[in-house]
Amino acid sequence: MFDKILIANRGEIAVRVIRACKELGIRSVAVYSQADVDSLHVQLADEAICIGEAPSKESYLKIDRIISAAEVADVEAIHPGYGFLSENAHFAEVCEGCNIKFIGPPSSAIRAMGDKVAARETMRKAGVPVVPGSDGPVGSEEEALKIARKIGYPVIVKAAGGGGGRGMRVAHNDPSLVKAYHTARSEAERAFSNATVYLEKYVEDPRHIEFQILADRKGKTLHLGERDCSIQRRHQKLLEESPSPVMTSDLRKKMGKAAIKAAETVGYVNAGTIEFLLDKNGDFYFIEMNTRVQVEHPVTEEVTGIDIVKEQLRIAAGEELAFDQKNIEFNRCAIECRINAEDPFNNYQPSPGRIEFLHVPGGHGVRVDKHVYSGYVIPPYYDSMIAKLICYGRDRRTAMDRMARALDEFILRGPKTTIPLHKLILKDPNFRRGRYSTSFVDRLMSTANQAGLQLPTEDKK
Repeated sequence: MFDKILIANRGEIAVRVIRACKELGIRSVAVYSQADVDSLHVQLADEAICIGEAPSKESYLKIDRIISAAEVADVEAIHPGYGFLSENAHFAEVCEGCNIKFIGPPSSAIRAMGDKVAARETMRKAGVPVVPGSDGPVGSEEEALKIARKIGYPVIVKAAGGGGGRGMRVAHNDPSLVKAYHTARSEAERAFSNATVYLEKYVEDPRHIEFQILADRKGKTLHLGERDCSIQRRHQKLLEESPSPVMTSDLRKKMGKAAIKAAETVGYVNAGTIEFLLDKNGDFYFIEMNTRVQVEHPVTEEVTGIDIVKEQLRIAAGEELAFDQKNIEFNRCAIECRINAEDPFNNYQPSPGRIEFLHVPGGHGVRVDKHVYSGYVIPPYYDSMIAKLICYGRDRRTAMDRMARALDEFILRGPKTTIPLHKLILKDPNFRRGRYSTSFVDRLMSTANQAGLQLPTEDKK
């Protein structure tokens, strides 16, 4: 096992990795920007090194500064967390070239799955179901129109190097496709410095189902079951749960087998996630692979009892997985709510600023992963997520009831958060019955607004 590693990230995931390190007897080194000098990960790590100014392009995205910090601290490995450089194949290559272990997949796997067009073609050749669409990049609006007319509307234009819902536009006819094509290209160029887009048939009202993968360096690849990530807005997840309310043992077996095949096809090692769309007929399609640990990994941990971050560290250190597929059991149900510092009832406007008071819920079956505290100032430079509230129980109803109780206990004064929206979701009868799709949140908000309902508010006592 490693003696010391550096964590090339911030926020709750940096805290999560530090905790896993402490339990494994590994010393941790935090890096931070000037805006994060008071962040919790800086205080909990064994060492901390400032790597630049507040903007991420001047700090957390600076490969040379992170490598310099790693060399100064004399670490053996780097954990990239999620976001920032976690899916940057060049960063993984630089780590490899500097004889520093990258706690993630090999750079070849990141590159193979990082380009959505190439990944889609690789999966198609491997026999993994993919959504009907273009065979490669779409180079003109004329080509886009030709493909759309062939596969039928609606279609979705996607950025080849995209993620997080950016560079994605849905079109229902020729005029809207022309607009979607150019808008997606422009957004992709700004966000990813890559204007390449491709086209897919738009699967209406699907479930977004992802499978957690673990693969060691000895050739063993396993899945830890599914997470239902259909509760989202603008293709960004808000709430996740495991198992999915619509999953059957037969469907899990089929999707799990496809997920393992997808990972093995690109020589995957470490933790990763295969994402699928599940349509109303029970057919599923590969959409992408996330070559890193996911924000929502805690629900899988609580259902299976497997510490995914510790497994990442063990695999990177050369250890074999100590369990087989037959040993993995799904004994509980778990739900995660992402607590973001933004106003969900004002177009999700970011809400940075000082947290005047914070009380997080507790009790049996409640877990909170966070990096904030009373008096902490949420900076405006980074992602708005400040905490993850995870509740679990012996069945889905217990997990839901526990989450509703925990949301009522979660008190944050100062910035606005997504807590009121999560309360609204947990009260909805369709969510309670497990009847939802990726369009659920938009419909919920529309119904609430049309009815003039009084939306839940955060506790201001």
